[in-house]
Amino acid sequence: MDNHIPEACIVLFGATGDLAHRKLYPALFQLYQKEKLNEKFAVIGVGRKDFSHEKFREDVIASVAKTGDFPSEKVDTFASHFYFIPMDVTNEKSYHQLKELADELDSTYSLNGNRMYYLAMAPQFFGTIPTFLKSEGLTETSGWQRLVIEKPFGHDLASATELNEQLQRSFPEESIYRIDHYLGKEMVQNIQVIRFGNAIFESIWNNKYISSVQITSSETLGVEDRASYYEKSGAILDMLQNHMLQMAMMVAMEPPGGLDPKLIRDEKVKVLRALRFYNEDEVAKNIIRGQYKEGSMNGKTVPAYVDEENVDPASKTDTFVAARIFIDNFRWAGVPFYLRTGKRMATKATEIVVQFKNGPMALYHEHNDHYQPNLLRIHIQPDEGLSLSLNAKPQGDFPALLPINMNYCNNCQNELNTPEAYEKLMHDCLQGNSTYFTRWDEVALSWEFIDGITNAWKNKDIPLFKYSSGTMGPLEAEELLNEDGYTWWPPTNVRNEINQ
Repeated sequence: MDNHIPEACIVLFGATGDLAHRKLYPALFQLYQKEKLNEKFAVIGVGRKDFSHEKFREDVIASVAKTGDFPSEKVDTFASHFYFIPMDVTNEKSYHQLKELADELDSTYSLNGNRMYYLAMAPQFFGTIPTFLKSEGLTETSGWQRLVIEKPFGHDLASATELNEQLQRSFPEESIYRIDHYLGKEMVQNIQVIRFGNAIFESIWNNKYISSVQITSSETLGVEDRASYYEKSGAILDMLQNHMLQMAMMVAMEPPGGLDPKLIRDEKVKVLRALRFYNEDEVAKNIIRGQYKEGSMNGKTVPAYVDEENVDPASKTDTFVAARIFIDNFRWAGVPFYLRTGKRMATKATEIVVQFKNGPMALYHEHNDHYQPNLLRIHIQPDEGLSLSLNAKPQGDFPALLPINMNYCNNCQNELNTPEAYEKLMHDCLQGNSTYFTRWDEVALSWEFIDGITNAWKNKDIPLFKYSSGTMGPLEAEELLNEDGYTWWPPTNVRNEINQ
């Protein structure tokens, strides 16, 4: 596919918000300075603030300046493509002014009617805005129309279905881009190449050779200023329903028939269809939920979740989830996938660990304390790379083993030039490449699975386990693996290992 982005008008709802400032403006500028975005583009910022075009451009320039020292002339020229409209998105008349400006910019920049509508807004507006975009004629152009939606996409299957039906009255499914920024991360996208581009892995990527898969996404931060959102979502909706299941799908999917987005997404959906759904009794045995309590981090005492600002002191919200899931198909039958995610944990890391089985005649491990199973670790963040753990013999005659790691770090030498997830995803959307965006059937199946868990939590007296801040979660999460003869592998720092 051509790397160049076609001409387009980007209408950004929520243009004065945190996401736009931290991620979207720097992402667009990176595309611009890499000449993937040419001069035929315009951005219309939409927000409630009474900004002029000039004030909006100043904000964009300030946002870009925080990410690096760039030539001021380049940044100024980039910002000159930005325009602002203050509007109430619930008032249909306000869309008339938006249409006038979009039509004017379409002519000024020769955009051929191509438009991308990015909803960096609160979820309650996800249905409202597309309805008015269509009813007020903004989508009636000769070019393509694409709608980008941030999570959360609903809060359960019923609300997600209602939202989807509303959206599809204004935009067809192929024009809806549900963004999951984890799918834009370099090493998540690299999973496919690691698997399908290397016969050494693909030939043993099955239950005959793999004993378990672990996926960890841990955060050191607490709820911070997101309590109003987090109290309604918890870790299970904030992370497990989307990011964690997406990574599991990438690991478990069958080889697609080609690189066409539809073929790749078809294989991901098949994973969810093979996912073992739990009844309420099985939820209690396979899903562990936790909540952080007071603890020490970096030498400082940090408060319990229930003592955080805007949190109900009696809150039962989960800040940690560990899950044992099974994919009941020919490739993965009997292989447990262990997922864990949480806040206020000991380290910040996102990592996938594929643990291989011991050989049929493991001649060394029975008499050696240092024997370690072969592990393939895919490091998603903060370091991007992979490592392969092997066993070797140290110097000398004693039949001992020396665990060794073969490491590769993708961003250790060139960290500043590694594309951000949003840069890649916005590039893909503008090109019309939907590979790393979630399709409706993916969303529906993931919600169906998660609803089974959350309904069990509501209907049965399933405990909420407390864990100290600065640890890797409650003891019960470790016991979940111990039942099967496993233990959680601690996240590694591939950068430190390479430098040792």
